[in-house]
Amino acid sequence: MGYVLGFQEIDRTQVAVVGGKGANLGELSRIEGIRVPDGFCVTTAAFRQVVADTPAIDELLERLSHLEPDDRDPIRALSAEIRQAIEGSAVHGDVAAEIAGSVAELGAHDAYAVRSSATAEDLPNASFAGQQDTYLNVVGPEAVLRHISRCWGSLFTERAVTYRLRNGFEHRKVQMAVVVQRMVFPEAAGILVTADPVTSNRRVVSVDAGFGLGEALVSGLVNADVYQVRDGEITERTVATKRVAVAPAPAGGTHLQEIEDERQNQQVLTDAQIVDLAQLGRGIEAHFGSPQDIEWCLVDDEFRIVQSRPITTLFPIPEAADDANRVYVSVGHQQMMTDPMKPLGISMWQLTSRAPMRHAGGRLFVDVTERLSSPATRQGVIDALGKSDPLIGDALRTVVERDDFVRTAPEAAPAAAPTGGTPDPIETDPAIVAELIADNRASVEALIRDIGTRSGPELLDFIRADIGEMQRLLFDPRSHQAIVAGMDATFWLNDHLGEWLGEEKNAADTLAQSVPHNVTSEMGLALLDVADVIRPHPEVVAFLRRVEDVGREDRSFLDELVDVPGGREARAAIAAYLDEYGMRCAGEIDLTRPRWSERPAALVPTILGNIKSFEPGAAERRFEDGRREARQKEEELLKRLRTLPDGERKAEETARVIDRLRTFSGYREYPKYGMVSRYFVYKQALLREAGRLVEVRALRRREDIFYLTFDELHELVRTRQPRDQLVRERRDAFRSYRGLTPPRVLTSDGETLAGAYRRADLPPGALAGMAVSAGTVEGRARVVSDMAQADLEPGDILVTAYTDPSWTPLFVAIEGLVTEVGGLMTHGAVIAREYGLPAVVGVEHATRLIRDGQRIRVHGTDGYVEILSQRAE
Repeated sequence: MGYVLGFQEIDRTQVAVVGGKGANLGELSRIEGIRVPDGFCVTTAAFRQVVADTPAIDELLERLSHLEPDDRDPIRALSAEIRQAIEGSAVHGDVAAEIAGSVAELGAHDAYAVRSSATAEDLPNASFAGQQDTYLNVVGPEAVLRHISRCWGSLFTERAVTYRLRNGFEHRKVQMAVVVQRMVFPEAAGILVTADPVTSNRRVVSVDAGFGLGEALVSGLVNADVYQVRDGEITERTVATKRVAVAPAPAGGTHLQEIEDERQNQQVLTDAQIVDLAQLGRGIEAHFGSPQDIEWCLVDDEFRIVQSRPITTLFPIPEAADDANRVYVSVGHQQMMTDPMKPLGISMWQLTSRAPMRHAGGRLFVDVTERLSSPATRQGVIDALGKSDPLIGDALRTVVERDDFVRTAPEAAPAAAPTGGTPDPIETDPAIVAELIADNRASVEALIRDIGTRSGPELLDFIRADIGEMQRLLFDPRSHQAIVAGMDATFWLNDHLGEWLGEEKNAADTLAQSVPHNVTSEMGLALLDVADVIRPHPEVVAFLRRVEDVGREDRSFLDELVDVPGGREARAAIAAYLDEYGMRCAGEIDLTRPRWSERPAALVPTILGNIKSFEPGAAERRFEDGRREARQKEEELLKRLRTLPDGERKAEETARVIDRLRTFSGYREYPKYGMVSRYFVYKQALLREAGRLVEVRALRRREDIFYLTFDELHELVRTRQPRDQLVRERRDAFRSYRGLTPPRVLTSDGETLAGAYRRADLPPGALAGMAVSAGTVEGRARVVSDMAQADLEPGDILVTAYTDPSWTPLFVAIEGLVTEVGGLMTHGAVIAREYGLPAVVGVEHATRLIRDGQRIRVHGTDGYVEILSQRAE
C-alpha cells in the first residue's frame, strides 16, 4: 500500500492505515447527503518510514515504555526529545513525492487543514480527543510537508504520552497518519453531539455554534450559542454574546477577528438550520451505530462535516427486553462497589440475586420500571431506596414527577410489600442469630466437602445447583426478619428518643456500639490481635516492611517468614486470620477479584499500621470500651425516661427495643459473609477447572475465564473450543469501563440522574451528605483509593469513594469517615456506628473536592463536611 489514500478509498476498517480521524472521514464521505471537504490521508506507512530513518527514536521509545503516568518530568523530557527527532527528519523520496502529487491534484495554491490522525484516536472506547495537533489554513506544498512532520511529532506530546500510559496503550503500537483536507472558510461552525452532554440523554441533540472557524469553540476562546433539539423540535436555546471569531490569516494560519456590534448577540443559526443540522447528526449517528461528536461548518448555506467521532464518555444503556421506557438503579451504589465487574462476576451476581437485573459498562442495574409504574409499589420503592441512599430517592422522584417517562400501569396488580416493609415479628432471642450463623457455616462446610470431587460440566452443574442453596440462606424469611428487626429498632429509637427526650439525630448510634455477632467488625479487631503477635519480633516487622516496599502480591512471603526469628508465630497468626477472613477483598461482590488468601500482602500495610499505632490488647479494650459506652448510654436514657409522664412504660418499651437492637443488628453483616465465602469456594474450583482447560489449550491462561459468563464457561468446559477472540474483546471492553463513572439512576434514554440533597441548612462551602454515625470530629483528611496504599495515623479521617467490608481493618485507626457512596444501612455505616466513628456518606465527588492532608470537620449527626484548611497539613 502507498503513502497516500484519497477519502473515497477509505472506510472505517482502515484505522490501522489512516488512523481514527482519517477512517471516520473516509466513512463520512460515503454517506449519502453528507458533504465532506475534499482531501487525502498520509498513511501510517509514511510515519513508519520516517521513524525507521531516525534510529535514535527506538532507544527513546524503549526508555519511555518504562515510565509510569505520574513520572511527569521524565515524560516531559523524553517526549520533547522524540518530537524534536521526528520533526527534524526530512521528508524525502517516495513519501514526499506522493504527498506533493496529491496536493497538486487538489490545488497547489489552495489552503489546507492538516490534522493528526492516530491509530488510537476516535475509537469506540477511547477518543484521545485533543491529544494530537491540528493546523489550519496551511498554504503551499512545502508548508503542508512541514506541518505533516509536526503532526507526526504530536503523537509524543506530554499529554498524549500520559493519556496512553493511563489507558494501557503501548507507544510502539500507536501509529500516526495525517489528514490533509481542503480548507473551507465558513460563515459559522461548531460542534454537534447526538446526546445531551450534561445528562447523557440520547434523545437530545445539542449544538454549539459560533461565527467563523470552529477552532474558536474547540479551544474555548469564545462563548457559543447552544441549541437543543428533541424529536425534531428545538427545546432549549442560549444565545451568547460573541465578541470575536477565528478567521484565516492572509499569510496562512489564523487570527482573532472582532465581530461587529450588531452581530454579537445575533443567533448564529436559524431555527430551520438548527433542525436540519440535528437531522444530519442523527443520520451520521445511525450510520456509525453509536452517539457521535461531530464538527460542522456552514458554507454558502450548506453544512459541511469535517469530523465525527464516537462519544466515549457516555455511560452505556442496558439492553432491555422491550422498547418501553425503563428506569434502572445502580447495584454498585447499594453494594458499596462502583468499580466495573468482569463478565463472570456479573453473571454470578445475576444468578445469585432474584431482582430483575441488567448490566452495562461493567456494572449491574436493577430494573425498577414495573414497581415505579404501579401505584401499589411506587412510593414504597422510592421511600426504601431513598432511605438507603437519599440521592437515589431524589433521582427516582425526579423521573416520576416529570410525568412523561414512567407511565402508571392501567390496572396494576397488587404487588409484594415494598423493600423495607415490616415482616412478621420475630422473638428477641440471641439463640435465633446463633442458629442462623450455624446453619450458614454448616452449609459452606458441606459445599467445601462436596465440590472437591467435581470436574468438567458436572462441576458447573453442581455450582449452579448450589446457588439455590445460597439463595435459601440469603432469602431465608427468618434471616430477613432478624435483619429488619435490627433496622426497625434503630429507626424506632431514633424517632422516639428524639420525640420523648429531644435526643439528637441518630441517637441509636451509641447504643449500637460493640454488638455481638458482627463478623465484619470482629474482622477489623482480629487484625489488631495479629499485630499483637508480630509486634514483639522486630525482624518480622522489618521483613514485612520490605514486603510492603517492593509491592509483592503473591503468597510466597508467608513461606519465607519461617526463616525469620519470630516468623513461625507471625505466619501462624496471619494464616489463622486468612482461614477465617481470607475470602474477603476489596470489591468482593465480584467473584473474580483477588482475595486476601490469594494476595495476603494486601493486609501488610494495615498490620504494620496497627503495630505502629496501637498498644497490645487494643482489640479487647476497644470492644469493651464500646460495650461500656453503650451500656452507660442505655442507663442514662432509661433514667431520664422514667422521669417523664408514663415514664415507666416508655422506659420498659425502650429497654425492649434496645435489647432487640443489640440482639439483631450485628447479624446484618453475616449473610453477605456467607455469600462471599461460597463465592471463594466456587472461584477456587473454577480456577482448578480452568487449569485443566489450559492444559488442553482451550484457554491461554486460567484467568481468561473471568471474561466469560457462567453459561459461556459451561459451554467452553463442555466443548473445549477456544474463545480467544471473545476473551480479547471482553478484556479491552473491561479496560475501557474503568474510565466510566456509573450513575445512581439511569434511564433507557441514556439519561443519568445523580439526585440532590436540596438542603438549605448548610454552612457556606459545606459538602452535603447523609448522616449515618453520630458525632463531630476534626482531623486530617486522608484521601485513599486503595486500602493497600493507606498510610493512616491516629486522628486521621478516611475519605474514599466507597468502603465495603474489606476496608473494616482500617476503621480501627481512624477518627471519622467520609465516602462518596453509601447509605444508613450499608456496611461502612454499620461499622462506623459500632466503632463509634462520626461518618457522613453519599458526599458527591468527595475524593476530588477534599484534598489529601487538608483539615476537615465531619458532622456525623447532621450529615455534612466542612473543609477547614485549603492547604495540606
